Amino acid sequence: MGRSNRAGRAADRSRTAAESGPAAATGPGGRTHAQGPLTRAVDSGLAELRPDRDRPAAWSLLIDGAPQSLVDLADPAHLGFEYQRRLGHLVDLVAPPGRPLTVLHLGGGALTLARYVAATRPRSRQQVAEIDTALTELVRAELPLERGWQVKVRGADARAVLERTPEGSVDLVIADVFSGARVPAHCTTVEFTALAARALAPGGWYAVNIADGSALPFARSQVATLGAVFPELCLVADPAVLRGKRFGNLVLAAAHTPLPLAELTRRVASDAAHGRVEHGRALADFAAGAAPATDAAATPSPTPPPGVFR
Repeated sequence: MGRSNRAGRAADRSRTAAESGPAAATGPGGRTHAQGPLTRAVDSGLAELRPDRDRPAAWSLLIDGAPQSLVDLADPAHLGFEYQRRLGHLVDLVAPPGRPLTVLHLGGGALTLARYVAATRPRSRQQVAEIDTALTELVRAELPLERGWQVKVRGADARAVLERTPEGSVDLVIADVFSGARVPAHCTTVEFTALAARALAPGGWYAVNIADGSALPFARSQVATLGAVFPELCLVADPAVLRGKRFGNLVLAAAHTPLPLAELTRRVASDAAHGRVEHGRALADFAAGAAPATDAAATPSPTPPPGVFR
């Protein structure tokens, strides 16, 4: 889950934070497992960097116990979380392999997806909206990016950055915006989605990570919300999440041109974590009766049930 929100001290800080500039840090290196885990207070809560048991250069980032990102310093193309792999499929399919992209990330966390784009599509230009500047400082110090990666991190609210993004300037907008474990209301609406659509170059895509469970009212509303702006839409999730059997992530992709549904379905089906792609009539039936969210009445995504991250 990425983070860019208006909560508490972070919102006050974002009004005065300057653009942080290129996030290319000190090249190879970064925190080692021999140094052990690290816990530090940041603007949005208590951040923990936890060594990964299976990968000797990989780290998980948690905020207040909620998993946010996994970064492998030795392999930036590795995506450990299933929802991030699904977003990675969209990065792979939005343009021919290897072609540089212009990407706007709304929510940064440990910059996992920005690393993935930089590693798989050299010379890409990327901007990240991450309101928690203390978190960005921690990530840059302990999990540095490689020299030469064209990544800029702005210490500002996701919607504020989106509002300032020039029309038709990006190939891909990825919204992974969480305040704690919830998507903030102001980043869930038709108005927000219209800003994303405005930012896209011809043929560009909008990708969103959300979380929901049980009867999935939030996810259904988000399908209706994106469908009010974009004519092409699909949803990717674990079948158990789609059946309301467990709380989890759902990834939405939207565009003004047809999405490569057959290839996306093949990639999702071949992933170690079982997933399903819904589109067309099945997706319309999924969202039947749900109203699009608007600025006037939007609410955050639901609070995860107790113990979901254990």
